[in-house]
Amino acid sequence: MTQRARPPVIAVMGHIDHGKSSLLDYIRKESVVAGEAGGITQHVAAYIAEHAKRQITFLDTPGHEAFKALRARGAAAADIAILVVAADEGVMPQTLDALSAIKEAKIPYVVALTKIDKSNADIERTKASLLEHEIFLEGLGGDVPYSPISSKTGEGVSELLDLVLLAADLTDLSANREARAAGFVLESSQDPKRGASATLIVKEGTLATGGFVVAGDVYAPVRFIEDFRGARVESIGPGEPAVVSGFSKLPPAGTLFTVASTKKEAEAATQEHAGTPVKQKSAERVEGVVELPLVIKADVGGSVDAILHELAKVTRERAELRVIGSGVGSVSEGDVKAVSAAKGAVIGFNVSIDEAARELAFRDQVPIETFTVIYELSKRVAELLTARAPKIAVERELGRATVLKIFSSTAKKKVVGLRYVSGTLGVGNLIKVLRNNEEVARGKIKNLQQARADVKEIKVEGEFGAELEVREELSYGDTVIAFAPQES
Repeated sequence: MTQRARPPVIAVMGHIDHGKSSLLDYIRKESVVAGEAGGITQHVAAYIAEHAKRQITFLDTPGHEAFKALRARGAAAADIAILVVAADEGVMPQTLDALSAIKEAKIPYVVALTKIDKSNADIERTKASLLEHEIFLEGLGGDVPYSPISSKTGEGVSELLDLVLLAADLTDLSANREARAAGFVLESSQDPKRGASATLIVKEGTLATGGFVVAGDVYAPVRFIEDFRGARVESIGPGEPAVVSGFSKLPPAGTLFTVASTKKEAEAATQEHAGTPVKQKSAERVEGVVELPLVIKADVGGSVDAILHELAKVTRERAELRVIGSGVGSVSEGDVKAVSAAKGAVIGFNVSIDEAARELAFRDQVPIETFTVIYELSKRVAELLTARAPKIAVERELGRATVLKIFSSTAKKKVVGLRYVSGTLGVGNLIKVLRNNEEVARGKIKNLQQARADVKEIKVEGEFGAELEVREELSYGDTVIAFAPQES
């Protein structure tokens, strides 16, 4: 069995809107940017390009913080990474996240300084930004190759691909094409016609029709294979992406896959990975805290993971999210039923809504909200959670003063002399009176006088008179606090 060089698998990584999709668009000479919601790549995809008569497989990994798990999987499946850094912004938080994923995967990387065609691009400042974050470029005290590029004009892209191929040669990537196919599950999705499908990256051997792909505790008969263009092919070699359909359930992204010759062999292999099902821990209900039950549906399994990761950061005092179900595929009638009784909501990401689900939701007044950009999804869920939270009356302090003298006192009215302490006290304000830090009375300011003239408010230091509508007796040294009630 002979080891032969195989195409390198490249992860293109970096901060959101730093030019990853534009770079791939230029390399592939196909438009992917126009088909993306808001110009943002939403999940991992794989493409093959050619440079210097050699094939290169590219993984387009998302740059948004919420897709950190996907980004890490993309790096794990890759041999080399391209870290894109925009020349008009420099290193950003998700640049460092991407770098962390690259280092964890222990793969070499090259830096692409993108957007050099922009008027505010500053390559030297961007290099300095990289150095500040211990990304040591060649010629600047380090050994990280880099190339300034423009995805609009193509300037520097050829040089960047030369660096990628050089890194591949130094890594000495090889595979045995005659061996059983093995590699990674890059992504999985539910197709209404074909069922559970997975995008695979073959790292060893050749994947051909006739066998069974085994990924963890699931398998699929390889009846047909699709290449990255969607064309059916007889086989896929090392370093290339393939799509296989017919899994019993969605294989998790990042899972290693192998190939079995027979169904019996495949079933035996899945049994080795099948352990005791992990039950989802039921969060303890806290008294005084209301819940917003949610069902999450997305187009691919990786997106579900990313959404759950993002929603874990959505918090609100006296209210919490409870994800009672999640899955891949269109919003179904069962999803609506799951949240109907609990007055929850169904949240969809890049999915359609079944007609039966739409009708039931209308009848039972269950909100179904669908999104194509994760920022909008998390923002809307935060709004729903805020609306669900119980309103509690709080008192916002407006101003305070100290009682100096009691001029007159009746059952409902007290005329007193006060010394200003802070804030603003106005006619009509509600007040509370503290004595030794304990509340002893409540009422309202009926009138204010300063220098024997009626005024609407007091907001400067000095002494003043006040007519207070209050039943309890007041004493020298009491603190009068003006406040405004409001809901929180």
